Amino acid sequence: MKLSAFGRKFTADAGITSLMDDLGNAMASGDDMIMMGGGNPGHIPEIQQRVQEILADMSRNEGDVRRLVGIYDPPQGEKQFIASLAELLNREYGWGLKPENIALTNGSQAAFFMLFNMFGGDYGDGNRKHILLPLAPEYIGYADAGIEPGLFHAVQPDISFTDAHEFKYRVDFDAVEVTGETGAICVSRPTNPTGNVVTDEELARLEELARQHDIPLIVDGAYGTPFPSLLFVDATPTWNDQIILCLSLSKLGLPAARTGIVIAAEPVIKALSGINAIMNLATGSFGAMLAEPLVRSGEILSLSRDVVCPFYKAKMERAVSAFREAMGEDSCRWYVHKPEGAMFLWLWFPDLPISSLELYQRLKSRGVLVVSGHYFFPGLPEDGWRHRHECLRVTYSQDDDRVAEGLRIIADEVKAVWREAGREV
Repeated sequence: MKLSAFGRKFTADAGITSLMDDLGNAMASGDDMIMMGGGNPGHIPEIQQRVQEILADMSRNEGDVRRLVGIYDPPQGEKQFIASLAELLNREYGWGLKPENIALTNGSQAAFFMLFNMFGGDYGDGNRKHILLPLAPEYIGYADAGIEPGLFHAVQPDISFTDAHEFKYRVDFDAVEVTGETGAICVSRPTNPTGNVVTDEELARLEELARQHDIPLIVDGAYGTPFPSLLFVDATPTWNDQIILCLSLSKLGLPAARTGIVIAAEPVIKALSGINAIMNLATGSFGAMLAEPLVRSGEILSLSRDVVCPFYKAKMERAVSAFREAMGEDSCRWYVHKPEGAMFLWLWFPDLPISSLELYQRLKSRGVLVVSGHYFFPGLPEDGWRHRHECLRVTYSQDDDRVAEGLRIIADEVKAVWREAGREV
């Protein structure tokens, strides 16, 4: 079978493909694998109960069932949800949104595929533009989303140490360069994989850079504010016509509903809706209709703030404590990125004798599924910075006892690697 350049690119090995294959195969096989690789959210009883209540109400209403499964939505997305969301965000934050400022997509991954290729790549006039990632590491799902190769340019971060075994990445603004070849700036907040939260000041500086060069600042808020609010530090909800804010219902507890939300200036939404029509005809109604009562009442914000955030913060604290105990204070060098949000620990083992990919494979053979850190640096050269091969991403969203056991196995395997290299642990 001969494939086009497009076909070859999107059937080649990719980090996100490997991750989803690992997750799907492990779940389907029924193996007793400790699942610490993907970003599947935890099961929060309060959220599941509300979803069941809404589903029950919908199932008893003939009109709702018809809208849910029997009618195409417009390419922009389910109109009642969009109207309720615009009203909520205006009421809470004074953003001045109209329904024309919001579009829905079949998950955030689809949104980023469309946005990155709208603003990056061949402009047809001899110009090619890139997407600037001002803070690497970044989300694994970005890396292969460009139709053209070399879509991303990333900036190596500043690293500051915040505790004996804790560090934090910060935007190195001296190294951030926006040029005529930059089509958009993109940052996730909080960042997947590290749990880093770009500060309000850093976000304002990035927005100003975008404004100076008349390009959008894309903010990936899949884990962030105003919902689902997986944030353990203060972060102000921010939107204006320079910002394309991308939200999701997945981490609220609806990953299978595949509902991405894009908030942007009207021309961006009009363009996105056109691409939606070509790629999908329409977006699915399921997630939007499930969440609409929560949006209309404002409950989506209180659930995020009072239920979802505390759930993950408690799990984060237990996971950090378990890993600290497993590694010990006097063993080989190790650090955890300061966990400020999302549902991941980003582990760094300086001077690790093997690559993070080899460590991933060893852990997989011991029944622990993690993600090698090297996948999370799109837009940086493959070689030249050993740090990218010294990190792992692990999720702590699942059962606490299983997470703790997985972290103990990770610690044990890292120490074994050092012993095999003939170095003291």
